[in-house]
Amino acid sequence: MSSDSVTAVSTKARILEVAAALVAQSPDGDVSTRAVCEGAGVGAPALYRHFGDKEGLLSAVVDHGWDKYLAAKRDRPPGTDPVEDLRDGWTTHVEFARANPNLFRLMHSPAMRTPPAAALEAHRILTTDLQRAAAQGTLCLAPELAAQMIMSANVGVALMLVARPATFTDESLSRRVRDAVHATVFTPDVMATTTGTQEQEQEQAQEPSEPRVPSTAAHLNALLRQSPPPALSRAEGALLTEWLDRLSNTA
Repeated sequence: MSSDSVTAVSTKARILEVAAALVAQSPDGDVSTRAVCEGAGVGAPALYRHFGDKEGLLSAVVDHGWDKYLAAKRDRPPGTDPVEDLRDGWTTHVEFARANPNLFRLMHSPAMRTPPAAALEAHRILTTDLQRAAAQGTLCLAPELAAQMIMSANVGVALMLVARPATFTDESLSRRVRDAVHATVFTPDVMATTTGTQEQEQEQAQEPSEPRVPSTAAHLNALLRQSPPPALSRAEGALLTEWLDRLSNTA
């Protein structure tokens, strides 16, 4: 790499670092390009050359924030219990939001024109964990729908905690919402095991065991995705997958 290329990279990194720091310090999470240029010791042309405009700069800050959030998830090997991984993932998400409130609000701002690639990666990681749960027969819904439910609830709780801390003061709120969503997504026997409440265990002991069509369909669909049956054509396999998706989403 030439010295000019190194200088350009270091200038861009410095501008991004200053912008991220100013976002974190700003009362409303907003920054001015003038303040960024002054902090980075560059002129406005350098900022515009690297980021295009202010929105481009904030988009780069968002990408930087998502990479920071995903660093631990990328290095985390999957555990033997995907449900426990998902519970831990919810908690990690909320902790990151509380540690980086302005950045988190910016990461989920509707003003961003397109979702960052890292945001889509986070959704894929969540969906993969849910696919593992489906393969173990512990999921009541299709993994894709379950991922949308969990992600929307997780982000919603985290945003309320950082945007309105004076209103959302109950420390058990995040756990309660997580357990409520998970109770819809996972089979009852899993929830009784993970929450460990005596009432749920008693209910499980009293209720007769009944076939659960949605969870069974989700389980079968996950297994078929892992090992497509050779007896079915591609069109037949796609049709079967569509039917199983419908059945798994009827809960």
